[in-house]
Amino acid sequence: MAELIDWLDDGTPYSPRFGDRYHSEQGGLAQAREVFLHGCGLPAAWANRPQWRILETGFGFGLNFLVTWAAWRADPQRPTLLHFVSLEAWPVAAADLLRVASTHPELAALAQELHDQYWGLLPGVHRLALDGGRVLLTLCIGDAQALMRSQDWTVDSVYLDGFSPQRNPDIWSLHTLKAVARCCRRGTQLASWTIARAVRDGLTQCGFSVAKVPGVPPKRDNLHATFDPRWEPRAPRKAHRPPEAAAPSSCIVIGGGIAGAGVASSLARRGWQVQVLDKAAAPAAGASGLPAGLCCPHTSPDDSTLSRLSRSGVRLTLQQADRLLKSGTDWQMSGVLEHRVDGSSGLSPDWHSSPGVDWSHTATAELLQAAHLPQGSTACWHRHAGWVRPAHLVAALLAQPGIVWQGNANVARLARAENDEGIVWQAVDEHGTVLASAPFVVVAAGPASRRLTGERLPLQPVRGQLSWGVQDAAMTDLLPPFPVNGDGSLVAHIPLDAGQHAWHVGSTFERDVDTLPVGLAERAVGHAANRQRLDTLLPSAAAVLHAAFAAAHPHTAVRDWARVRCTAPDRMPIVGPLDNATLPGLWVCTALGARGLTLGLLCGELLAARLQGEPLPVDARLARALAIERL
Repeated sequence: MAELIDWLDDGTPYSPRFGDRYHSEQGGLAQAREVFLHGCGLPAAWANRPQWRILETGFGFGLNFLVTWAAWRADPQRPTLLHFVSLEAWPVAAADLLRVASTHPELAALAQELHDQYWGLLPGVHRLALDGGRVLLTLCIGDAQALMRSQDWTVDSVYLDGFSPQRNPDIWSLHTLKAVARCCRRGTQLASWTIARAVRDGLTQCGFSVAKVPGVPPKRDNLHATFDPRWEPRAPRKAHRPPEAAAPSSCIVIGGGIAGAGVASSLARRGWQVQVLDKAAAPAAGASGLPAGLCCPHTSPDDSTLSRLSRSGVRLTLQQADRLLKSGTDWQMSGVLEHRVDGSSGLSPDWHSSPGVDWSHTATAELLQAAHLPQGSTACWHRHAGWVRPAHLVAALLAQPGIVWQGNANVARLARAENDEGIVWQAVDEHGTVLASAPFVVVAAGPASRRLTGERLPLQPVRGQLSWGVQDAAMTDLLPPFPVNGDGSLVAHIPLDAGQHAWHVGSTFERDVDTLPVGLAERAVGHAANRQRLDTLLPSAAAVLHAAFAAAHPHTAVRDWARVRCTAPDRMPIVGPLDNATLPGLWVCTALGARGLTLGLLCGELLAARLQGEPLPVDARLARALAIERL
């Protein structure tokens, strides 16, 4: 849970755990601006750069971050993207962030935006996208040394902060300083308020040139250092990066679904010019055209890799939906009830005493009653979850500046050629016409990704059929007011044209089936499978929809929607460069399977971060679970 804070008579926050104030006598705002921001030569140092990356060793109440963010916003020469990576072992409560910031009115709006995303901070790496996704705060919760050892960051500035070396020696230890040095490039600037001899000696030993600089009164001196070792630093192994990080350029994205839109949006926010090609006339014509889908975290007693990835993906998708879509029409943060039909809780024994309770908790009697489930049913309530109309999200993502959409563009093959830009990739149609060319290309074409990458990807087609129908007035009070999932799902009350609403049940998961359209006999089998699972998931809803499944009239009968998805053997997405050595510039983002809404935008951010050598949106172990290199 959140760190407990004592408040001194002068309003200064105090940590009982470390017996120390959270900021110095001259006040947190002055320290943040003069010691850290200006101490690292900012904002001048980041002028006109495509991105700037800052590492901070103690987040505290976020004042250093808020001051840096405010300076970025005020600077007409600011970098396109600001990365701020901060370590924190004991995060404070979200309400305390606002309390500290309340004494600084100029930071109030930024503090509120931070507060609204500052929840569910379980141990690990959390990506908070702020200011339209151009300010990326990567909060790393846990032991600083362990986090820095396990991650792969290269930063431009370091804010060396934390409680005093006497109170919290671990954060200033030689081991920690070595870990900081491994994150630095030659020329990285470091600033700190402490001038303790052990810290200065440790930094010198790690390759920094160290100097005392005038402090902010009443403190006489602060510390400034530059990473400039006399030796050539050993390059760390960076299996998930290309040999050289790419600067913003032009890129072709093949595929206009959630995967392609996620990649295009992430690159465009970083200043790339992106051309999206798709064989269909409009975006989201494939599996991403699902009438309504769920964006919901996965749960498991051991908090598995998929569970952790799903939370990162849901956080990002819902942030984008809130920014780009209309609530109640395109999406809704409705919450989702997960009926655990096998009787397992899905949550670890200590879950409810952790920040995980912000995400999910055991369903209350009231929620079970609203879902028309018997009391005593095993179910979880996911607070930060809801339904999304994927095609609407895809369209909004592709409408952002820097992206050009080109439909009816059937890419038959990819070729290498040379033009005024140098060696480029060409997307060529079946007639030999070059549809587009660029130094980089990302294949995000679902099942077609295998063909476009020369059969190098072990992709399996999976057809899915959804059952849906128009919701009459009599159904409204009899169906749950929120989506329910588990073995299958029910998503009801989705608005249609003319004031009508629809319900959706499904979907099937037919491996190695890629034929469309679905034949009449197969369609009946799919409806029967969806209804059978609904009988187990929500017996009362199945009874309400019985007539629709049995009706023959086209206006009252159940309808179908079917498309083909694809998966990898381990059912995880595939993200990364296909072969840096022989096919430089060719990347893939595919195999999202049935988890496109949950993981699609996260995969786009991961690809962009890898391509540009940025801090990743998830911890390194989770990134490896999605990396193409695992195959």
